[in-house]
Amino acid sequence: MSPLSAFLPPRFDPRRPVTLIAGQGDYPRLAAAAIRAAGVPLRLIAFAGETPPDLVAAFAEADRRVLLVGQLGKMLRALQDFGSGAALMAGQITPRRLFKGLHPDLKAAKILFSLRRRNAETIFGAIAAEIELLGVTLLDARAFLDAHLVTSGCLTGKNFPIGPDHLAHGIHIARECARLDIGQGCVVRHGTVLAVEAFEGTDEMLRRAGTFKAEGALFVKTVKTAQDFRFDVPCVGLRTLEVMREAGLTAAAFTAGQVLLLDRPAVLAQAKRDGIHLLGFA
Repeated sequence: MSPLSAFLPPRFDPRRPVTLIAGQGDYPRLAAAAIRAAGVPLRLIAFAGETPPDLVAAFAEADRRVLLVGQLGKMLRALQDFGSGAALMAGQITPRRLFKGLHPDLKAAKILFSLRRRNAETIFGAIAAEIELLGVTLLDARAFLDAHLVTSGCLTGKNFPIGPDHLAHGIHIARECARLDIGQGCVVRHGTVLAVEAFEGTDEMLRRAGTFKAEGALFVKTVKTAQDFRFDVPCVGLRTLEVMREAGLTAAAFTAGQVLLLDRPAVLAQAKRDGIHLLGFA
């Protein structure tokens, strides 16, 4: 196990650059800060209209490339130009861009044409394979972020307001949805499923659940049995708490060691201020 992170491969070389392939939001910002804090050389591949401009500006021109979504050939050349030993994907690309508004170059078009089923998992899986063919290790996207993962137990105080049967029901529904590749989250209330997460994402699921009676409801987020953490790490951040608050939801449970809090100290402090109870389960 690397002293830098439990999620790094045994032969990780901290002298070679890690290239951050950055999408939206706080996740790539947090990853960039953690990699730099570890003393590992860092480069950036950003996407126009997706990657936060302040993150792009934090890199020297020689250490960054800004691409259109779909320019896979240019992305692979950038990894080579940077001399990358590893790459880390962090941050979402707007889901609809994977199907509409994509700007595929010849390399991307060839891959898309070869896929029998086109969804985020198959597309990113194919991209991961192309990265690995260069001799660049695509890292588990939890790498360097160990301190921000959900841990077991109540994270916001001593007592979690949801009873064990209610909790078990929510975990069961979330795991079944993940197993069927529907989504990774659900909202339940005393044996009733109020909403499940699908293509629309977590925030819209929470808003939909809030249109029903939310008192005593529980939001659960988990992972698939064969989750590929190289490009699919469930995340909960300040925006999630804001949507929960608007929806009237005051309890959530997440899989420990697998769901990422963006960033953990800020999320826990805000949850306590909002009266939102957070739990980590095994």
